[in-house]
Amino acid sequence: MKNIYLNVYKSNLANMQKAKKSVENNDVIGIPTETVYGLAGNAYSETSVKKIFKLKKRPRYNPLILHYASLNRLKKDAVINKSFIKLYKSLCPGPITFILNKKAKSKISKIANARKKTIAIRFPKHKVARNLLKILSVPLAAPSANIFSKLSPTSAQDVVDEFNGKIKMILDGGSCKIGLESTILDLTSRPTILRQGSITQKKIEGILKTKVIVKKKVNRIKSPGQLNFHYSPGLPVLMNKVLPSKNGAFITFGKKFKNKKNSFNLSQKGNLKEAANNLYKTMRKIKKLNYKSINVCVIPNIGIGCAINDRLKKASFK
Repeated sequence: MKNIYLNVYKSNLANMQKAKKSVENNDVIGIPTETVYGLAGNAYSETSVKKIFKLKKRPRYNPLILHYASLNRLKKDAVINKSFIKLYKSLCPGPITFILNKKAKSKISKIANARKKTIAIRFPKHKVARNLLKILSVPLAAPSANIFSKLSPTSAQDVVDEFNGKIKMILDGGSCKIGLESTILDLTSRPTILRQGSITQKKIEGILKTKVIVKKKVNRIKSPGQLNFHYSPGLPVLMNKVLPSKNGAFITFGKKFKNKKNSFNLSQKGNLKEAANNLYKTMRKIKKLNYKSINVCVIPNIGIGCAINDRLKKASFK
């Protein structure tokens, strides 16, 4: 049974079976995860993967993240190493993506991983995503459910707004708990963070008991989220401001900022997790209110604040 939106479905048993059938028919559906909503299809099917790239208008050199239900299923496609096992035991399922070497006999579509020797994989924590993966016999290729370089969606309605009915089925899992994309960690050599997220460098180092690099400069694209311009709300974004520009909105953080008509506080309490969850929602709201630019105050560059600043830096890239 459908809910109030034309192509958004409640995540009940009947609709989960309907979603399963859609994936098996190589269709693409919208699914919730704890990070952002994903545009999901059969990772073993070139037909399905091509649909994802076409819908997102995503360049083929930018690989997709593959979602798995269990470690046993992953072993068919990826070379497992000791660092991965340590992190898997502590952090999975959860908001972290691993870059691993792809097995020669893997059935993963070569388009999905941009014909590279590696694949980007994760185990989503969201109940709806996990339940769907458990009843499927294939992993899901599931990048964020947005047009390439635009803001990621954190609700089913965001996906509706983004694609205007081009996706036949979107499973509704409520608002995403985290609201920012997963941390991406390359484990094919020295552990290196390629994209910052809610799982921090400090957390990973504590588990591995070794130094983890944070990649600053990109020489070649190995995973999603590495391009200079990304996460754009469709407006100029100006960082580290103390006041908004004319006709601009002002994104603030913490108690010292007073509530004004054109100001939007990510967290009055100064909570960075709350700020991360509100970032994309706030930018979408500002866009709908027809402001001409987005000015952002200084956000503390600690913990998940590093991920917030990463997204803002890419959104403001010229």
